[in-house]
Amino acid sequence: MHDVVIVGAGPVGLFLACELGLAGCSVLVLEREPEPGSPWRADPLGMRGLSAGSVEAFYRRGMLDPLLTASGVSEDPGPNPDADEPSPPLGVGHFAGMVLDPAKVDLAALPFRLPSPAMDGVQTNLEAVETVLSERAAKLGVEIRRGVTVDAIAQDDASVVAYAGEHEYAARWLVGCDGGRSAVRKLAGFEFVGTEPLFTGYVMLATAPDLDKLNPGFNLTPTGMYLRLFTEGHLGMMDFDGGAFDRSQQPTRDHLQAVLRRVSGTDVTLSEVHLASSFTDRAMQTTTYRLGRVLLAGDAAHIHSPLGGQGLNLGIGDALNLGWKLAATARGHAPDGLLDTYTRERHPIGAWVLDWTRAQALVMRPDSHAQALQGVIRELLWTRDGTTHVFDKVSGLSIRYDLGSEQPLVGRNAPDLRLEDGTRLGELLQDGRGVALDFSTDRYLRDSTMGWESRMRYAAGPARNDLGLGAVLVRPDGVIAWAGDRNPDRDGFERAVSQWFGSPEIQI
Repeated sequence: MHDVVIVGAGPVGLFLACELGLAGCSVLVLEREPEPGSPWRADPLGMRGLSAGSVEAFYRRGMLDPLLTASGVSEDPGPNPDADEPSPPLGVGHFAGMVLDPAKVDLAALPFRLPSPAMDGVQTNLEAVETVLSERAAKLGVEIRRGVTVDAIAQDDASVVAYAGEHEYAARWLVGCDGGRSAVRKLAGFEFVGTEPLFTGYVMLATAPDLDKLNPGFNLTPTGMYLRLFTEGHLGMMDFDGGAFDRSQQPTRDHLQAVLRRVSGTDVTLSEVHLASSFTDRAMQTTTYRLGRVLLAGDAAHIHSPLGGQGLNLGIGDALNLGWKLAATARGHAPDGLLDTYTRERHPIGAWVLDWTRAQALVMRPDSHAQALQGVIRELLWTRDGTTHVFDKVSGLSIRYDLGSEQPLVGRNAPDLRLEDGTRLGELLQDGRGVALDFSTDRYLRDSTMGWESRMRYAAGPARNDLGLGAVLVRPDGVIAWAGDRNPDRDGFERAVSQWFGSPEIQI
C-alpha cells in the first residue's frame, strides 16, 4: 500500500508528488494519457505564465535553473539577487484584455519584498514544467503509471482504493489532480457549485493568408474579443454566446472563421486549421477540498476561464500548501487538525480567483454598459496605483492566510531573507523542512528548536535585511507562521512550532 495515490500527472499532480517524495512518502501517480507529450503542451499552444509565487516555489525546491533551461530563458539575467532593493517586474499581464505597463508598478507600495534569485514571472509551457517535475519526481522515487483510467473509488477509515478496470491501487490517501473534468471529484461525491458561462472561448493554430487584417495582441471589439499572438497563426477569441459552443463539440474551420470574422469585424480567411479547442468561463468550485481520505487540488477543485492566466499558478499553490501537510499526516507526526487547514487556507484563494475571472468576463461583454465600464476601468488601471494593485494580485505576493495573528508578516509568503554569511531562506527550504531564522547573535531560540530537527532547520546570525524582525518561523511551504521583534517571545515561538510541526517526542 502506498502512502498517497495521485490521479493526474499534470503540473499540479507532479508538483504534489515531488513534495510528498521529498518528505519520504511512497507515492504513485496514475495518468490517463499513455504518453506525456502533446501539441497542446508544447509551444505555442501550451504557453503559460508562471507568477512570482510559482517561480519562487520552484526556486525554493532547487528547480528554478532546470525550469529556466527547459523554458528557454536560462540566459535571461533576471533581477539582481544581490541588489539592496527588488527589481521592477518584467511584465504585469492584463486585466480583461487591457495590457498593463510594468514601468508603472510602484515597488515602494509592495510590502515585505526583498531581492531574490526568483524572477517576478517566467514565460514557459506545460511541457517544460512537466519535464522538470517528472525528472525530479523520478529522482525522489515517485512511480508514474500512464494509460490508467480511474473508474471507481472506495474508502474506509484506514485506506482508500482507486479502481481502474481490473486493477486496484490502495493507499492511505488519494488526491485528485485530474483536471476540470475530474473523475475523482465525481466518483468521491464532491459538491461542485458556481456560475454558468457568458462566453465560448477558442484557441487555435491556423493558416490565414490575410492575417495582417488582425491587429496584434488583445483586441476588445463591439462584438467580442480576439487575440493575435506573435507566433504565426496562433489565435484566440471570445464569443459571448452564453457558452453555447463548448468542448463537447469539435470546432470546424467554417465555424471558427465565422466567429473570428464576427468578433474581429474583418473578412479574414482561415485557409486551414491545424489545431483548435474551445472553452468557457464557467466558474465552479468544490465546497470542500477534502472528503475523508480523498482530497482535490488544481482544476479538479476549481474551474474558471483562463483570463489573467491564474489557473496553473492557483494549482501549484494548492500543491505547495497541501504537500507538507499531507506528508506530515501520512508520516504520523502532524499536529491535530493540520490537514484541515488545507481547505481553510486554499478555498478562499480559489474563490478569489473565480471572482477575478468573473469580473473580467463581465467587463469584456460586447454591450454598451460593459463598454462604458471598460473606459472607466481602463483609466483606473493605467494609473500607478491601479497597475500596482493588479500586479500585487496576479503575482501572488498579496496572498495572506489567516493564521490568527495581527503581526503583519504572519500568514504571508516569506521574503527571501538573507543572512550576512550569504545564506538565503530559499536555499534553506530546499529539503522541504520548515526553517527557524534567528537573527540574534546569541542564538536566543536555538534550544527551543531541539527535537524538531527532522522537520525544521535552525539558522542564526545577523541578516542583511531583517525587516526589523528578531526571528521568524517559516513553514515548509514558505509561509511565515510566526514572527518576533528584536526580543522574540520564546513561549510564542514554541507554541507556533507545536501548532505547525507537532510534538518533538514523536520521531520520523
